[in-house]
Amino acid sequence: MKQFVFLLCLLLAHAAQAQTSDAAFRQWQDNKFSMFVHFGLYSELGGVWKGRPVTEGYSEQIMAFAPVPKSEYEALATHFNPAHFNADSIAALAKRAGMRSVILTGKHHDGFCLFRTKTTGYNLHDASPCKRDLVKETAEACKRAGLNFGLYFSLIDWHYPYASPMSSHNADFITPEHHEYTKAQLKELLANYGPVSELWFDMGSNTPEQSKELYELVHRLQPSCMVSGRLGNDRYDFCVMEDNRYPDATLQTPWQTCASMFDETWGYRSWQERKDADGKAKEKIRALINVASHGGNYLLNIGPNGQGNVVPFEREVLENIGKWLGRYGYAIYGSKPSPFNEDFNWGTATRNGKQLYLFLSGSYPKDGKITLHMPGYTLEKGDGKMAAYLQYGDEIVLTVPASAYKDSLIHVLTLDFDKEIMPLPAKETRSAVLSAHNATPLCSYSGIDYYTNYKSTVGYVWNFNQILLKQLDLIYTLQEAGRSVDLTIDDTTYNLTLDEGKPQKMTPLPGTEWGELYLYGPEKGSFNDSPKEKKEWKKVAERNGTIACKPFESYWLMQEVESPRAQRIMVEIGAGNGVEVCVNGKSVMKHLNPYRCTFRKEQVILPLKKGSNRITIRLYNRFEDRLQYLFRPAETPVIYRKEVTLPEMLNGKSHTVTIRPHNPVSPHADAELSNLRIRLRRIAM
Repeated sequence: MKQFVFLLCLLLAHAAQAQTSDAAFRQWQDNKFSMFVHFGLYSELGGVWKGRPVTEGYSEQIMAFAPVPKSEYEALATHFNPAHFNADSIAALAKRAGMRSVILTGKHHDGFCLFRTKTTGYNLHDASPCKRDLVKETAEACKRAGLNFGLYFSLIDWHYPYASPMSSHNADFITPEHHEYTKAQLKELLANYGPVSELWFDMGSNTPEQSKELYELVHRLQPSCMVSGRLGNDRYDFCVMEDNRYPDATLQTPWQTCASMFDETWGYRSWQERKDADGKAKEKIRALINVASHGGNYLLNIGPNGQGNVVPFEREVLENIGKWLGRYGYAIYGSKPSPFNEDFNWGTATRNGKQLYLFLSGSYPKDGKITLHMPGYTLEKGDGKMAAYLQYGDEIVLTVPASAYKDSLIHVLTLDFDKEIMPLPAKETRSAVLSAHNATPLCSYSGIDYYTNYKSTVGYVWNFNQILLKQLDLIYTLQEAGRSVDLTIDDTTYNLTLDEGKPQKMTPLPGTEWGELYLYGPEKGSFNDSPKEKKEWKKVAERNGTIACKPFESYWLMQEVESPRAQRIMVEIGAGNGVEVCVNGKSVMKHLNPYRCTFRKEQVILPLKKGSNRITIRLYNRFEDRLQYLFRPAETPVIYRKEVTLPEMLNGKSHTVTIRPHNPVSPHADAELSNLRIRLRRIAM
């Protein structure tokens, strides 16, 4: 059943964009491993300016971090001559590494184009002595090698005179003139170089209208081109993690991790310390396994030097990865994420059809045994090469020798079962009331720009046992009233409108005591940062106030509440660009507000335990110079109940319920349904 839910989520995510072809979507999902190539004018400097290493920032952004005067940087083009850049050699290396695509930096932040363009003379063909178009050469080389070809394209441009000026954060607003310039260059790239499998936008901060226009432009010119998450404003085909970051669970929309050989840089750095290619290859193989086991794609970067040579260390790392994939690639390509809802110290898993692949990528289990809980499956065969297999009812026990972990190679065990392996159900919900707090969340990544993105909850799923199911109640607040949701019970979906049903007061219990309200900040950081314990709280007199601030500065509110026993309470909160609510250190609600929203008030139901409770609210600010806040008990704490009667009685012991917004604007945006509860009605026998 959960397999149906997972596939339904992916199909809904794809259908909601209604742009990318099904074939391109599936191919991108199955490829799993691609090459990123960061190469440009910055490669000539190799992370050095005026004889001194530039240690701050990525080397491909040396113009900003050295800093290099614009005129001096642009003069580099007059002698930039990467005579050793060989696109066929790079494509061949990608194939030896087991990669299925090559993504080339057509234009990075410095605005220097590796393609011949009518929009500017600041390109490799017209401004440098080599007179080459590396986008064309790489596209043709990929075609000859049978690889997909994709392009990186920066949404900021430090050369274009009508763009926002260069800044340290690289998330500048895009001026109308710059937006038109971008469109002109994209039209050239998508019309002149054959099929482009992936357009990897980066940085900048588009308006929603700009993101929408670019997304539609790409798919109008090349319907099969997958668009990356850094286009922003939830207008993309696949999510992209922050640099060198990995999600902690499977996402329900397509996603990708982009990684560099060393976290410190993407572009060539001449003074980078490079040791132990075997160890680096094993590190990146573990990362690839991690990504594949969570259902994503892995984009691993190389940074050729100024002459266009691939760094020997990076070549060796990729070739070592390729040797491993030559042996175990069947467990990566076209695989589906791990069926288990937990992580293991011994390693992880992928699956395909009736086969389960176990990667011994973690630490050797103390007792030498790996135990898998797989109810409803019968093990027919283990590969027998490195483990002994026994099945005890729902449990399968593998005895693995220590030598399997001491070997320099990460080994894979293949287990054959009696039927196709589906995602195993999440832990059973025993409560008769289904809520966000006992659900398995369905997740994506939502974002306005690079800094304003986060793991969003796009829906909820519950597994529970009830022999007969005919009626249930949906309970919600005025915050959700009027919204349309899709309620899926087993294989049937019901579209429901949350009208203002039967109202009921939600008064806090007698003895509930509210303490003083405190404020912390400012704090810099992205919306994706994890909540941290705040210090230096300052008491504030007003529960509704305004704070002077700067862009990227956020604040936290803190409230202690004493509860006579466990209860739910309703509060009113207000924030600007985004908000997160934590109760006793656990995040219970988090979402971005609409673009450039300066203040939004909403109701939130919070679960309190008996005794002392600490509520904290992150007031996220991305754009504004003033931040308005609100935090108080709800003035009119009313909930609504909508009775739902199913057309037919559902029989059977186990059921799965999923709820999501109906026809969301984006499959990546947060569902904002954390208040919603579903009460299951028992049938009298």
